[in-house]
Amino acid sequence: MSNRLLCAFRLPILALLAVTAICARPASAQQVKIGDLVLDHAWTRATPGGAKVGGGYLTIENKGATPDKLIGGSSPAAGRVEVHEMAMKNGVMTMRPVEGGLSIPPGQSVTLAPGGYHIMMMELKGPLKEGGKVPVTLKFEKAGEVNVTFEIEGIGAMAPASGQMDHEMPSMQQRMKMNSDHKM
Repeated sequence: MSNRLLCAFRLPILALLAVTAICARPASAQQVKIGDLVLDHAWTRATPGGAKVGGGYLTIENKGATPDKLIGGSSPAAGRVEVHEMAMKNGVMTMRPVEGGLSIPPGQSVTLAPGGYHIMMMELKGPLKEGGKVPVTLKFEKAGEVNVTFEIEGIGAMAPASGQMDHEMPSMQQRMKMNSDHKM
């Protein structure tokens, strides 16, 4: 190939690579490993100003032979971080802390998603802004503590921008009964 032909193709290819690098968003949030656990697709929703709570979502896979439990966490963005569950009870949506921790069975994955299990960040110290990140330290019974970065999606997001999760939130028309700690 002649140098003239190489030069003719070089500029468009470099321009395409530059545009791709500027516009590209990671396909998924960071993957974190601790012991036998793999944590993936950690994300949260943006919150309006004045909101005191926010939910965190991710997938936890246990590649080991023994169960572990997610028992809580902490974050510089919140006063408290707990594991919570939303569930229908007698036609009423309820939210409550998971007593004793969330079990992660060996050889299985557990997905924390809107409308089910989730990380509850309470006493937020400021709004969670779309496009930002929230550092959270999650605590497991056996694996110990691990730092995870939650990507902040839009206020109404139902999954991370990568589209890796496919969950639906139960109808918001249903009445939601919340523990008194959840001031929205």
